Amino acid sequence: MQPLRNTPFHEKTSALCQTQNWRKWAGYFVAGSYEHTLDREYWAIRNSAALIDVSPLMKYLIRGREAAALLHRLTTRDIHRMTVGQVVYTGWCDEAGKLIDDGTVARLDESTFRLTAAEPNLRWLMMNAAGMGVEITDVTDEIAALSFQGPNTRKVLNLVAEQSVDDLKYFRVMKNMIHGIEVTISRTGYTGDLGYEIWMDASDALGIWDALMQAGQNYGIAPVGILAMDMARVEAGLFMLEVDYTSSSHAWIEPQKSSPFELGLDWTVELDKSGYFVGRRALEREKREGSAWKMMGLEVYWEGMEKIYKQVGLPPQIPGMAVRGSLPVLAGNVQVGYVSTSTWSPLLKKYIALAHLQRPYFEAGTEVRMEITVEHHRRHAPARVVKLPFYEPAWKKK
Repeated sequence: MQPLRNTPFHEKTSALCQTQNWRKWAGYFVAGSYEHTLDREYWAIRNSAALIDVSPLMKYLIRGREAAALLHRLTTRDIHRMTVGQVVYTGWCDEAGKLIDDGTVARLDESTFRLTAAEPNLRWLMMNAAGMGVEITDVTDEIAALSFQGPNTRKVLNLVAEQSVDDLKYFRVMKNMIHGIEVTISRTGYTGDLGYEIWMDASDALGIWDALMQAGQNYGIAPVGILAMDMARVEAGLFMLEVDYTSSSHAWIEPQKSSPFELGLDWTVELDKSGYFVGRRALEREKREGSAWKMMGLEVYWEGMEKIYKQVGLPPQIPGMAVRGSLPVLAGNVQVGYVSTSTWSPLLKKYIALAHLQRPYFEAGTEVRMEITVEHHRRHAPARVVKLPFYEPAWKKK
């Protein structure tokens, strides 16, 4: 078994991690949280500037005359429509239309793309590239990555970047320099806020970290771990592999698998694109017939929580971080789905959850009940099905 590794930023993150709260991610150690409560880290995402080490993301460079053709064949997006400098979010499926993984594709030049993924996908890429004019390189260890999220991030980047990022549009990528170091900056992220992701050679990681931390001192910059990011991504209605869905390549049984339609990714399935892509026939059939399941949001009624806890003489108890755990959802006395991640939203002042619901219970406005545990007893808090995301600020795409 391969030992866990440190990311290129570990010298900085380990010195700042007061809690020594480390989490495993794709073979690396990353900071779960830096402080003993998540308040400052969470609010850095929503109010100022959060610096998050996301180096464990799998990264593949796909080059060659048929690079676009390969990604067009593998993903649900129309890759041939992409322009240089564009980024798209996409999933890729098996032949049954069930999701294997999801990530982003960035077109770096006419024949070079960078694909990110949550888990290793090199074997799948190589199998589908057989006989094609394409070169696939796993550059996960060579490229360090920072997610820089929050409403002040543009101001901070403009202090350190050679070229202004003012004109960098949502889901676009640009080459730039930070203190003489070559980087690429994409207008992307996993928090649902204004944000960027900065990609650099691993040997340059510490210099970029220092430049951003120094420039951001007057803008509320803070190092942020994945636990605070977890809360923000639920508010943004963003799911996580092996938490909110199971890769079809890892699932033991069919019910564990999910299609893009079932996960609310209808907008990423471009059935009008030309030619074959993996899973096309199954997805066309599901589009015609409708999905049996769908991931939606749940808002738990606070008054209902208060009533349940009052019965045992307690105020409502809420977790201090997002809960990655399955919780049954009922309509009447029948289970109609389950919650995969739930959290208190400090910004919205609501208890919210990502829920997988059976038809017809996934319609917005449906009244349901979510299981909670009160003093070691299972109870059911009233909740309402809502559309995702829970939170999307106006400045996110501006």
